[in-house]
Amino acid sequence: MEARLFTADDYLGPGQAFHFARKTLSPTPPRFAHRHDYFELCLVEKGAAWHWVNGQSALIGEGTLLFIRPDDTHRFVAQAGQDCRIINVMFRADSARHLVRRYRDDLDGRFFWAGGVEPEAQQLTGPRVERAVNAALELQTARRSLARIEEFLLTMMTRVVDYAAGSGTAMPGWLVAACQAAEQPEVFRRGAAGFVAAAGRGHEHVCRTAKAHLGLSPSVYVNRIRMQHAAMALGGSDLPIPEVARDCGIENLSHFYKLFRSHYGVTPRAYRRRHAKDPVQPEVGR
Repeated sequence: MEARLFTADDYLGPGQAFHFARKTLSPTPPRFAHRHDYFELCLVEKGAAWHWVNGQSALIGEGTLLFIRPDDTHRFVAQAGQDCRIINVMFRADSARHLVRRYRDDLDGRFFWAGGVEPEAQQLTGPRVERAVNAALELQTARRSLARIEEFLLTMMTRVVDYAAGSGTAMPGWLVAACQAAEQPEVFRRGAAGFVAAAGRGHEHVCRTAKAHLGLSPSVYVNRIRMQHAAMALGGSDLPIPEVARDCGIENLSHFYKLFRSHYGVTPRAYRRRHAKDPVQPEVGR
C-alpha cells in the first residue's frame, strides 16, 4: 500500500505546539497509509477499529491508548458495524525530545520511546477511560502552547496510565449505566435531569459519586456530550445551527452559543469552517 508523509506544518500554524482532533472513523479504508514527522497520542473513546501499523494489524477497542511515533506507518479503519470515535492529539517532535531529556528516568523506553515493531498501547477501563477523555477534551479550548501540551502529556503518562496500573477503585455499575445512557439523545436532551433519572439514585448522591469518579458534575458531563453531538453535526452535516441546538435539547440559542464556545473556544460557525483538516483519516475514500 502507498504510504505518504505528513508534516506538523500541514496542521499547525506558527507558534502552535499541538493539534486536537476528535472524529468518528469511517469503515471505508483510506487509499494510503501515512507516516509523519510528529508524534500522535490516540485514544479510542467509543467502539472499535482496525489499526494497521508497520505491517501489523490489530483490532483496538474502547479505552485503547496508543503512543504513535513519527516513523510508524499506519492507518485506521472502523470495524464494520461499529460507531468508532477516536481522540487524536498530535504534537511536534521537539516537545517529545524535551520531555524525554528532562524526565528520562520516568519515560525512557516507555510510551513514545518504547522499542519494538508496534507502538506501545495501554488498555484503560472504567473510570480510567473517563479520566483520559476528560484530560484530552480540555485541550479543545486550550491555547496551543508548548506548556499546555507538555502538561497534558505528563498527565496522561504519569497520572492516567499509572493510575490505571495501580488503582483498584471500581466505578459503580449504576454510574457506568448512566454514562452509557447519557450518550443517547433521549437522555442528554433532558440535561442533568436525564442523567440522574438514568442513574436511578438521589440527585445529591449521583452528584457526589459522579464528581468522585468522573471529576465532573452530571450537568457538566451531559453538556459535554451535548456539545460533542453538536460538533459532530456541525462537522458532518449542513443542518442549520438553530436546528443543531434544538437537537441537543437546548432551545435558547444564546445559551447554546455560550456553551459551545466554552467547550471549543470558537463559535459553531467557525468550528464548521475549521473542520476540514483531518490528521486521523486523511482523504478517506479518495
